[in-house]
Amino acid sequence: MATASVPEIFGSMVFDDRTMQERLPRETYKALEKTIQEGKSLDPTIANTVASAMRDWALENGCTHFTHWFQPMTGITAEKHDSFISPAGDGSVMMEFSGKELVRGEPDASSFPSGGLRATFEARGYTAWDPTSYAFIKDKTLCIPTIFCSYTGEALDKKTPLLRSMEALNKQAMRILKLFGNEDVHSVRTTVGPEQEYFLIDRDLYNEREDLVLTGRTLFGARPPRGQELEDHYFGAIKPKVAAFMRDLDEELWKLGVLAKTEHNEVAPAQHELAPIFNNTNMAADHNQLTMEVMKKVAERHGMYCLLHEKPFDGVNGSGKHNNWSISTDTGTNLLEPGDSPMENAQFLLFLVAVIKAVDEYQDLLRISVASPGNDHRLGANEAPPAILSIFVGDELNEILECLEKGKPYSQKDKEILKVGVHTLPRFPKDSTDRNRTSPFAFTGNKFEFRMLGSALSISGPNIVLNTIVAEELEGFADKLEKSTNFKKDLDTLVKKTIKEHKRIIFNGDGYTDEWVAEAEKRGLLNLKTTVDAMPLFLDKKNVKLFTKHRIFTETEINSRYEINMENYSKTINIEALTMIDMVNKQILPAVEKYVDDLSLAFSHKKALNPNMNCHMEYERVTDLSELSAKVYDEAAELKNAVESAASITDFEANARAYKDLVVPAMETLRTDADKMETITGVSYWPFPTYSDLIYHV
Repeated sequence: MATASVPEIFGSMVFDDRTMQERLPRETYKALEKTIQEGKSLDPTIANTVASAMRDWALENGCTHFTHWFQPMTGITAEKHDSFISPAGDGSVMMEFSGKELVRGEPDASSFPSGGLRATFEARGYTAWDPTSYAFIKDKTLCIPTIFCSYTGEALDKKTPLLRSMEALNKQAMRILKLFGNEDVHSVRTTVGPEQEYFLIDRDLYNEREDLVLTGRTLFGARPPRGQELEDHYFGAIKPKVAAFMRDLDEELWKLGVLAKTEHNEVAPAQHELAPIFNNTNMAADHNQLTMEVMKKVAERHGMYCLLHEKPFDGVNGSGKHNNWSISTDTGTNLLEPGDSPMENAQFLLFLVAVIKAVDEYQDLLRISVASPGNDHRLGANEAPPAILSIFVGDELNEILECLEKGKPYSQKDKEILKVGVHTLPRFPKDSTDRNRTSPFAFTGNKFEFRMLGSALSISGPNIVLNTIVAEELEGFADKLEKSTNFKKDLDTLVKKTIKEHKRIIFNGDGYTDEWVAEAEKRGLLNLKTTVDAMPLFLDKKNVKLFTKHRIFTETEINSRYEINMENYSKTINIEALTMIDMVNKQILPAVEKYVDDLSLAFSHKKALNPNMNCHMEYERVTDLSELSAKVYDEAAELKNAVESAASITDFEANARAYKDLVVPAMETLRTDADKMETITGVSYWPFPTYSDLIYHV
C-alpha cells in the first residue's frame, strides 16, 4: 500500500465525523455532534434519520447485517447479527434499518457472567446505542457500539461504568477549572493510549499444543538454551514475515479508525508491541478491543497465531499493556502538562497532587483493576512492575513537591544539554524525568503510565478506577476551594497538606529490590500478590462508598463484579489444572515411556553384543526417567485430588482460595518434574513443540 493512500483508507470503515457531515442533515448532525462532544442526551427523534444514513452507507460498503457490538464482563466483545432484510409483501425483500433498531437491541443475557444479577431463566437483556463511539464495519457487518444492561437496569458490561466514570471526572474537573477562570472550557475528558504487547508463533505449532489451545499459555516447557539473555530482540530488525503481518495489521486498523502508530520487537523472542496515538478513553477502550481481535485474525492470515496471554512462556518476559492516561479539555489543553515552569503552574500542581492522593488512598482498587490469574504470573517478574503501587515523578518534580511541602523556594533549573561525546551530532535538552520501568505508575512528562495491566485485559476496568478516584479527590478539593475567601493562600495550603499526607506513595527508585518491598511495608503500602489476595478489598466500605457516591456502580453491581472475578479465577485455574493432567496422562508419560523402552532395548542389545560395552548413558537415562515418571504420575494424581477438593467447595470465596492454596502449588510441582523430563528425553519422542520451536520459528 502506497503511503499516499493512508489518509484515503483511514477511517474508511467508520461512520465517523466526516461521514456524518456528508450524509446527515445539518440539524441532525449538529444534535449528534453535541451529544458526542459535550455528553448531552441524544434526541430520540433524530434516530431514524441517523439509522437511514447508516444503513445506506453500510449497504454501499457491502454489508448485509448489523449488530449491537458490546463488551460483557467476559473481558472480550460480543455481537448478535441481524440482517437488514424486511419482507416487501410481494415475495421480495427490502433492506431496512430503523431508529428503534439502532438505539436498542435485545440479546439473550442469561449466558453472560452476571455475578448473580441475573438468574439463568431471566434471559432478557438490553443493548443501547453509545453515540459517543463511532459505528464501524467489520467483516461486512455494521457494528454499533452499545452498552449492555439487564431487564432491571443493572450494568452487565464494562462500557456503562466507564462512561459513568468519565462523566464523574468531567463534573468535578469542571468545578476546578472554573476556580482558575477557565470559562471557555465546556468539557473535560480523560485520554488513553494503550501500548499493546503480544507474541507471534507459528500457527501449526500452536495447534499441536493442547495447553496453548485451551488456556492461552504453556503449562509445560523447559527453558531453551537461549532465551532473552543476549538482549538482542528488543528494538531489533523485524523479520520479514512479522513485518508483513505488521503492515497488514496497520492497514486493517487504519480502516477502522484505530490510530496505530508505533510497532517494534519487544524484549522476549517472538514478542512485539503496537502503540496507538491517544484518544478519548471510551473510544480508546473500543479500539483496543478491536486491536486485539484484528491482531488474531491477521496473524491467522499470515500462518501465525497471536498470543495475548500475560505469561505464555515461563522464563522470558510476559506481555503487558501500558495505559498512558491523561486529562484534557475540549479546548485542547492537557491538564497534566507541566509547562516550562511547573513550580508556577498552580493548576497543573493541583491536578498532580489530586492524582497522587487518589493513588495513595485507593491503591487497593488500582491493584484490583488489573487482577487476573494470568497477571499473577507476570507482576513482580523482571519485566513487570511489582504488585506494590507507587508513583514515579522524577527528580525535578520530586524536588518541587519537597520544596512546596517545606515552604522553601525552588530554584528553576535550565534544561540540561545531553552530551553524548560525538561533536557531529546535534545537542538536545534532556527530559526532566527519566523512564522508570520498574514503577507501576509513572509520570512521563504530561501523562501517567499505569504499567500493571496484563496484555489480555480490557482497559475499561483500570480506567473506571482511575477516573473515579481522581474525580473523588477533585470533588474534595473543589468543596474546599469554592468556600475560600483567599484562593491563592488556601490553594497553597491544600497542595502542601496533600503532599505531606500522601508522599509515602512516591518512590523514584528500583521497584524490583527486596529493600523496596521492606520499605513499602514500613510506609504502609499494600503488597497484594495474587488476585485472591486483592479482590476482597473491592468490598471495603470506603470503596463501596466511592463507587455508589459517584454512581459508577450500585452496591449490587459491586458485589456481582466481585463474584465474577473470583469465579473467573477458580474456573481459569481449574481448566489449566485439568489440561495439565490430560497432557501428562495422554502425552507426556506415554512419550517418555516409549523413549525409556527404546533405551532399554538399546541397553539389552549392546550387552548382548558385548557384555563389557559401556552402557552408562542408557542406564542413567532410564533410571532418571523412570524415577521422574513415577513422581510425575503421582503428582498428577495429587493435582487431580486437589482439583476435586477445591471444586467441591460451593462458597465462591473459599473456592477461589482453595484453588490458590491447593491447586496452584500442585500445578507448580508437577510442572517442575515434567520439565526436567523434557530436558533428558529425545526430541523426536517429546509429544509437542518445545520452547525452542515456538519462540524461534516465526
